[in-house]
Amino acid sequence: MKAASISDIKQELNNIAPAKLLELCLRLAKYKKDNKELLNYLLFEANDEQAYIGNVKNEMEKEFAAINTSNLYFVKKSLRKILRNTAKHIRYTASKQAEVELLLHFCQILKHSSIPVKNSTVLNNLYHFQIKKAAKIIATLHEDLQYDYLKDLNKLETA
Repeated sequence: MKAASISDIKQELNNIAPAKLLELCLRLAKYKKDNKELLNYLLFEANDEQAYIGNVKNEMEKEFAAINTSNLYFVKKSLRKILRNTAKHIRYTASKQAEVELLLHFCQILKHSSIPVKNSTVLNNLYHFQIKKAAKIIATLHEDLQYDYLKDLNKLETA
């Protein structure tokens, strides 16, 4: 079965009664955790994006504290999980500024942690890829924001 295009879905949603639309949203949220989390963000947290970013940063710090550093394999797996969760939250906000803030925060935590990033090629590449990704996004932002974020980025690159 082929899924309809977004424009077809949009046209159909315009023709549906509000009660039926509510029922469809609830049904969508019931079947997948990501849909439920996105709906939660849109309804309750989208109006205060800075608080949401702060919550995501706190969650990121808790995940970093829980990393098993006994083996580099576990560290790599944990870091990728943290990045996956961060990417999910970035998708919810759909904001370049939030994406830069979260990526820079990830790099700062990783840099200041006891994880031996320089000893592992995989971890070093992961760190530098996030730096490059942040730099690419910073280039698309407003000049004032670019200046602020570039200062933070340069601190991360020099060490």
